[in-house]
Amino acid sequence: MSAWQQWVQRPQNLWVRRALFQVHLWLGIGIGLYVLVISVTGSAVVYRRELTRKFARKPVSVVAIGPKLSPQELRQDALRLYPGYQVADVYEPRRADLPASIVLERGKKRTELLFDPYTGADLGASQSNAERAVQWFVDLHDNLLAGQTGRFLNGIGSILVTIMALTGMVVWWPGIKNWRRSMTINWKASFTRFNWDTHSALGFWFCLFVLIWGISGIYFTFPDPFNSFLSEWSSYFLSRVHFGRFNGFTEVVWTIVGLIPAVLFLTGFLMWWNRVVRKRGKAV
Repeated sequence: MSAWQQWVQRPQNLWVRRALFQVHLWLGIGIGLYVLVISVTGSAVVYRRELTRKFARKPVSVVAIGPKLSPQELRQDALRLYPGYQVADVYEPRRADLPASIVLERGKKRTELLFDPYTGADLGASQSNAERAVQWFVDLHDNLLAGQTGRFLNGIGSILVTIMALTGMVVWWPGIKNWRRSMTINWKASFTRFNWDTHSALGFWFCLFVLIWGISGIYFTFPDPFNSFLSEWSSYFLSRVHFGRFNGFTEVVWTIVGLIPAVLFLTGFLMWWNRVVRKRGKAV
């Protein structure tokens, strides 16, 4: 048979397909934990704006009694109350009834606190615990909790996820006789077969989502190559489509579908474990 006939009928025999399968397999094993983290945190931060508004700390007001303390005096009060910290910034309020904001640092820990600009009293954190939890998830998703280095690694991970999606599109094709079966899940099959069906069917139906997330993730880290041919509207659209921020329905869909990459990793890992690790263990 010609190469095209082999591809149509028995693609598993083509060396190109076997090579792409190895690329798909080992990329999935290599960045599986990364995919798991990005998938879960991505679903968690779809509603970050709504969660931030809902759990935001109520506005704090102060009573103007005498002259305001100078930034240096506020700095000294903060260091006295929080020994071992360093003052990174002091923000003075423009309005007389608003508190001052002081950013404290100790190692990698960074805390923003509110202080009475007249008495120097500590008014607590500027954000609620829920707000900080949301921001932690956002930072984990965007920067892997590692600043610009994490953002760069996230861009590399997005490139690898895009390659996985493209190779998965090729590897998925089972031949003309079995392609319909690879689009569905046999719920009555054995666990091994069910796991394979789940990976294959979910990969087919949601490959476009994974591809979009991978490409938009590359854009967020390396925007310059995109800006040369994307308009401002296209860039804005790519940002919105990454998180599904069009309406309430799409946000629900993106939250649920955002977990699909995690499922693909887990089912793919189980296939590799059953076919490779367990077989080698039995042989030994």
